[in-house]
Amino acid sequence: MSADMILWLKALHIISVMFWVAALLILPRFYAYHSSAVPGGELEAKMLVAEERLCSIIMTPAMFSSLLFGAALIGTRADQMGGISWLTIKLFAVFCLFFFHGMMSADRKKFARGERPRSEKTYRRLNEVPSILVIIIVIMALVEPFPVI
Repeated sequence: MSADMILWLKALHIISVMFWVAALLILPRFYAYHSSAVPGGELEAKMLVAEERLCSIIMTPAMFSSLLFGAALIGTRADQMGGISWLTIKLFAVFCLFFFHGMMSADRKKFARGERPRSEKTYRRLNEVPSILVIIIVIMALVEPFPVI
């Protein structure tokens, strides 16, 4: 694959990840507001619409495009893969982001059924999880601190 094509893959991957992580950062904040809203009230109705749109229009498509472009980038370096390296740590952190995405999606469905899956305080704490994972991912991807073992 040409160097120009790899740069385009990197650009598309970074753009996709930016949108995905932005959604993962704002959704717990939405849930914190939603948790404190009066059941059946105007704020709850607005939050349900905002949460659904964020998940279906931005978060989930960005997750899939991040996965697609990321897998393509791994494919460009297949000859360098193997063993435990920075990529193993990065992929574990990415797996944790997928898990977090799934947890937030499940909570959205619970909110839609009128449930309150977690407290406002819990969602404010969960809001930090994507930030920590992104720090790990970026350091692993850019610095590549651990060579293949």
